[in-house]
Amino acid sequence: MRITLEHLGRRFNKEWIFREISYTFAQGQRYAILGPNGSGKSTLLSVLLGSLTPSEGKITYAEDQEILPEHIFSHISLAAPYLDLVEEFTLQETIDFHFKFKNYQKGFDAAAVLEILALSKAQDKPLKYFSSGMKQRTKLALAVCADTPILVLDEPTSNLDAQGTDWYLGLIEKWTKNRMVLVGSNQAYEYEFCKHQLNILDYKK
Repeated sequence: MRITLEHLGRRFNKEWIFREISYTFAQGQRYAILGPNGSGKSTLLSVLLGSLTPSEGKITYAEDQEILPEHIFSHISLAAPYLDLVEEFTLQETIDFHFKFKNYQKGFDAAAVLEILALSKAQDKPLKYFSSGMKQRTKLALAVCADTPILVLDEPTSNLDAQGTDWYLGLIEKWTKNRMVLVGSNQAYEYEFCKHQLNILDYKK
């Protein structure tokens, strides 16, 4: 999988969030999308996800052949604090529902996801009774355990304590090899494993 940006820009009304990004994201590489809060990290990730269209420039997705932007969602898994879960679903129902739309990584099933979460005792509990940290762990596990070539993580340790952050870093180290990983963050410990960095502030015009 490869994502190529050519002179990419996005604006809201008359304000440019970023302009003139020309960059290539490659399979098997890890990238940190950096910038202070409100700088446009999530906006860029939304463009990469295909949920926002660029205001200028071009974005191309290609594997063995070019993938249309409206189909890229099936190749991407996302975890983000603003991503809503169905509060009335139990954890087991949430896992079962998620994997109706995504395939499991090889060797995974619902039981394996519960084991990674270490929440098997809560499998029949509705998510509305989960703490914010438990919900964030659930989002991360669902994204990481899905069989997609691209993994997008926006502010991945939001609502996680120190133990949860260590769990997240272990999850990345063990289960994301050979995937393209994009991390939107301004916290160094969230993206310490990323070899490449793209700073939004470099593309403010």
